[in-house]
Amino acid sequence: MPVTVTMPRLSDTMEAGTVVKWHVKEGDEVSAGVVLADIETDKATMELECFDDGTVAQLSVAEGEQVDVGATILVIAEEGESAQDAVANAGSAGATKAEGGSDTAASTGTAVAEPPASTGTSSNGTHADEGVRVFASPLARKIAADAGVSLAGMTGSGPSGRIIRKDVEAAIAGGAVPTPTAAPAPTAAPAPVAAPQPAPLPPAGASLEARVVPLSNMRGVIARRLVESKQTIPHYQVTVEIDMDPLLELRSQLNEQLTTQGVKLTVNDFLVRACALAMHEHPYVNSSWDGSSNPPKININGAVNVGVAIALPEERGGGLVVATLRDADRNGLRAISQETKRLAKKARDKGLTPDEMSDATFTISNLGMFGVDHFTAIINPPNSAILAVGAAIEKPVVKNGEIVVGRVMSATMSSDHRIIDGAMAAQYLQTVKQLIESPASLLV
Repeated sequence: MPVTVTMPRLSDTMEAGTVVKWHVKEGDEVSAGVVLADIETDKATMELECFDDGTVAQLSVAEGEQVDVGATILVIAEEGESAQDAVANAGSAGATKAEGGSDTAASTGTAVAEPPASTGTSSNGTHADEGVRVFASPLARKIAADAGVSLAGMTGSGPSGRIIRKDVEAAIAGGAVPTPTAAPAPTAAPAPVAAPQPAPLPPAGASLEARVVPLSNMRGVIARRLVESKQTIPHYQVTVEIDMDPLLELRSQLNEQLTTQGVKLTVNDFLVRACALAMHEHPYVNSSWDGSSNPPKININGAVNVGVAIALPEERGGGLVVATLRDADRNGLRAISQETKRLAKKARDKGLTPDEMSDATFTISNLGMFGVDHFTAIINPPNSAILAVGAAIEKPVVKNGEIVVGRVMSATMSSDHRIIDGAMAAQYLQTVKQLIESPASLLV
């Protein structure tokens, strides 16, 4: 029987997907773990991974074509089956559930949106310390490696007993014993940063090319959500200036001490922790408006999940995604730093899963790395607030009655006036300001 791969449902709101790029062609032999294609959903561009062995009999969808969830996009012929017979019999292939998808996601050989791990074994399986081959998805192996947990002995709930993400997460939550790991090798000192070069100028008399750019799924969703946010949420902004000298000095000391451990904290890591801790004193900032009930109500979230806005490169379609740092109030700076870097790299290289972009209760948008000193941001529903952060700018400040040069950062919070009053926003920002200006408090 042929394996019929259909357009998977990679998010709760996904109704159609676009095949951005095929990584295989008709006649190619494929095996479990091979990346078949890049699929653009309504939220991100993700990799489609194969679960079966065989030969590509037909690519049913052209690159750039958008098809509904459940529509056939690829047919795989099994061993001994001709491509013609596989295509002819493709309609009889039944659908089964795949990790990260739904019952209509694909057939026995469907793919899931997970990045391949960089290992010496095949994507289908890896070898445990005991020499027993363990079959696990790339994402499951990545999570296990990050947590220092062995896959040996785990029971998989995926196809053919394959270990998938939720199996590893359940094992970690159940207190799985970490495997011994070697100490990381010292990292080399960073190379000197070159002075910024002026932007290249176009040739004299050059003109821009007029063209029409069709909306991608993601750009269309971004447009709809932002219009909805501005039209339905009464925005207002409150700005505070924060003395960054103490934090930048502490950050420099910590990074120097942690160099041999491969840790480099960013200003954004401190911001995430400060904003998360401040929620305990100002829980309404960590809430959402529920207009579906009569009368409407406010839902104060118990979990503090901070979303960080990540700009995607143009080669991945551009756009903006919000990666979620779960339980940011209960994680230290090192954990926040590692998870932020992991999510940012994955968003730009492979694409985030719906789970990695869901359930944020507050969002931070930081444009300081681009030299922006002040801006306002649009609230990311269903959040009640978003913090727009600029760069730490050197300017004259008054300290101990004297004018000196200080580094000051502007932070502007856009708030939902149905939930957060002006005084409430100001008090929350004051707490965040106090935590950042006394950064040692963020270490405990």
